[in-house]
Amino acid sequence: MKTTLRLALVTSFISLSVGSASAQSAPDAAETPPPFTLSGYAEAYYSYNFNQPSNGITAFRGFDSRHNSFAISNVALDAQWDAHNVVGRVMLQVGQTPSTYYLGETSIVGGGGVAGGDASLWKYIQQAYAGYRFGTEHPLLVSGGLFLSPIGPESIPVRDSWNWSRSNLFFGLPFYHVGARAALNITDEWVATLGVYNGWNSALDNNPQKSIQAQLTYNRPDHLSVSMLYMGGTERNAGAAEGKPWRHLFDAYALWTVNTRLSLMLHGDVGFEPNTFGTSSWAAAAAYARVKLVDGLFVAARADVFYEHLAANASGSASPIFFPASWVSSGTLTLEARPADHVSFRLEFRHDQAASQIYYGGDVSGDGTSMPFLANSRAQNTLTLGATAWF
Repeated sequence: MKTTLRLALVTSFISLSVGSASAQSAPDAAETPPPFTLSGYAEAYYSYNFNQPSNGITAFRGFDSRHNSFAISNVALDAQWDAHNVVGRVMLQVGQTPSTYYLGETSIVGGGGVAGGDASLWKYIQQAYAGYRFGTEHPLLVSGGLFLSPIGPESIPVRDSWNWSRSNLFFGLPFYHVGARAALNITDEWVATLGVYNGWNSALDNNPQKSIQAQLTYNRPDHLSVSMLYMGGTERNAGAAEGKPWRHLFDAYALWTVNTRLSLMLHGDVGFEPNTFGTSSWAAAAAYARVKLVDGLFVAARADVFYEHLAANASGSASPIFFPASWVSSGTLTLEARPADHVSFRLEFRHDQAASQIYYGGDVSGDGTSMPFLANSRAQNTLTLGATAWF
């Protein structure tokens, strides 16, 4: 399924972006992977928020969001098969991570002998798809199911990213898509992928329209990896005040392995949505660096910023697509130790800042049920110790 690269980040990049088509471009029988593989991972962490929020929540952080608490982030079991050009994958999961990133899932009532659906139905599935590979010289893999989003370089499994926490870009942009896609190996380095999906984070579609996605990737292991992606579609709920606007997303990132010790990465994302109130838009960027200090010891730094403009006219204003603030940003420093294969320990400091009060600190008003928690801080600092192991 996956092309093996030196950095775990690039492994994730290939798996999410192009699927098993890239891994099977070489006809050499000696390089043919086993027809069935079983793997898995576990993630756990302790985090401390220096704001000391009384509700115990580190807001808008997704998967490391509990203050002064040990937590199970995610536990996943992954089964993959690839035989006679038939490809399939089922990856099951449970933990705080899936319960968080499925929060935006559509809720649909049932009737007429048909069950309804919501996040509780899908959150235990990280990936599930089946496909068939056509051709050998330039293989074309056609597959359908639930896929992790190829938008951006970071991934759901911690092991495939340089930091423990994810950037604001990762948290704001889609996590998964349900639909069909086709990935073509143009050359050993270039892969083109086309997809048709329900939309952003939609196992069940929230409107009658479908979304399209096109991606072009270039990969030279231990040197340079580049992705360019477009996604477009109607993402507002049916009957939304914004109408049925077509949302345009343009995403690109590049990973440069400078030498055996230093790797650099840039990620940029822009988009716009013409709706009944005008044109909403956003622009976001993240910069990363990772240094190998000695064998098994790394330090990684990341800085990101995310701006969003909300369309407005005399009739009102469009609702936010991403965050309840005009901009958010963060700075992250992560020390990682890998004392053995398949295990990683990370100590991370992160500072979050926003244009308005979206975080929690001290005595937080509200109970989270009958009365929502009231944000009272523009910034937060956290220290996180996390561990992940896999097989």
